[in-house]
Amino acid sequence: MTRIAIGKIINTHGLKGEVKIESWSSYDDQRYVKGQQLYLSDGQEVLPVNVATYRRHKGYPLVSFAGLQDINQIEAYKGFEVQIEDSDRPPLPEGQFYMADLIGLEVQDEEGNVLGEVIDVEPTNGAQDNLRVEREDGTTFLVPYVPAFIVDVDIEAEVIVVHVIEGLL
Repeated sequence: MTRIAIGKIINTHGLKGEVKIESWSSYDDQRYVKGQQLYLSDGQEVLPVNVATYRRHKGYPLVSFAGLQDINQIEAYKGFEVQIEDSDRPPLPEGQFYMADLIGLEVQDEEGNVLGEVIDVEPTNGAQDNLRVEREDGTTFLVPYVPAFIVDVDIEAEVIVVHVIEGLL
């Protein structure tokens, strides 16, 4: 069973167990439908939950979960990721992909030199996402996910080609 992180609980809201979520999804209205099963995880503990309520407030999803509708019950989950089953992701049109699908892909420069492997996609809350690339020696660098740097993404070949400029590496 593979799960995908779609956000992170960044705070509580009010006394009735609502949480403010930093969303990493483009499908909040589908993700937080009443009754939808989600998972809360801190990397070690995983808690299956069902959505009780959902609304938006100041650009953030506010969600409460069945059985956790009191601030004292939900406060311990601040900082936890909100996850879904990989199989719950809606299919995308041909040629499109989810950012999480980039993790594990090889990164090459335009001459075909291997630069490393994508180990994470880091959202920047409003700006572009960044690909965290790990070199063979274990060091990492960031590549902004914008057309100026991303030349090609081939999911089937598992390769991302990037345009390297001075200071990127």
